[in-house]
Amino acid sequence: MEAGVACKLNYPTWIESERFGRNSTGSLRFGRIAKQEHKARLVVSAHFPVLTSSNRFRSVSFEVSCSSSKNFSASTIETGSVHAPYDEALVLKNKSLEVEPYLNGHSIYLVGLMGSGKTTVGKILSNVLSYSFCDSDALIEQEVNGMSVAEIFKLHGERFFRKKETEVLQRLSSKKQLVVSTGGGAVVWDVNWDYMQKKGIVVWLDVPLEALAQRIAAVGTHSRPLLHYEHGDPYTKALKRLSYLLELRGKNYAKANARVSLEEIAGKLGYRDVSDLTPTEIAIEALQQIEGYLKEEGGMVIAGL
Repeated sequence: MEAGVACKLNYPTWIESERFGRNSTGSLRFGRIAKQEHKARLVVSAHFPVLTSSNRFRSVSFEVSCSSSKNFSASTIETGSVHAPYDEALVLKNKSLEVEPYLNGHSIYLVGLMGSGKTTVGKILSNVLSYSFCDSDALIEQEVNGMSVAEIFKLHGERFFRKKETEVLQRLSSKKQLVVSTGGGAVVWDVNWDYMQKKGIVVWLDVPLEALAQRIAAVGTHSRPLLHYEHGDPYTKALKRLSYLLELRGKNYAKANARVSLEEIAGKLGYRDVSDLTPTEIAIEALQQIEGYLKEEGGMVIAGL
């Protein structure tokens, strides 16, 4: 990810270039001059383009130039680079402000395999966009007397659950400004795509299977009814079933308007493992992918721009 910041500082005092410096955080420091004959009123400008990122730090190159009020030509007084921490919450907010004009109030539907982080990332997106958050599985549970998804599968079967899922998506499709976390199998029925893309943008959270299996094994498989068909330890059960489900649904997930690949994010940020990513970093990437889609002609038509 790259970001650019340009700032122009009209420093309202007298400074001397000999005492110009920068501290360890990358901010600029000026010293006052004591001798009247060396006074000069200066305008200082600085450009800070972000070049690379690694381990939640940003490598930033900078160039500072100045010119005096006596119409002397500008000259470069310092160049260099700093390696400083960044505020991911601020990056998220700024990106949301960039995306909002393109988004135009349209809803966001998150799809992906179980354990891909749809609920966690969805809540972050809804908060920064001032949208409402909905979990389609939770809405189904409310409709079936508070039964859990696992209980619904056991007592009524998967087809009953899928019908309820479609009913929920149909109702949500008439609304705007929602972030919806969908069930892992919502992409299988074509009618669900019609509802999700009616007034919404579908985003696929693409997480490596090994990472998903580790997540699920860590919290237990009892709440995942589709994992009950496999045998072995929790990790093996999860990996086997997830591999089967991805083979079955992969083409459906690929129909999403935007894809958020955790492997690609980790590569860009210099992380060795996708488990090092924070949910906010994933949400930032989701907004970037949504913005990219909406800037394309097809996306802009859907968004009514």
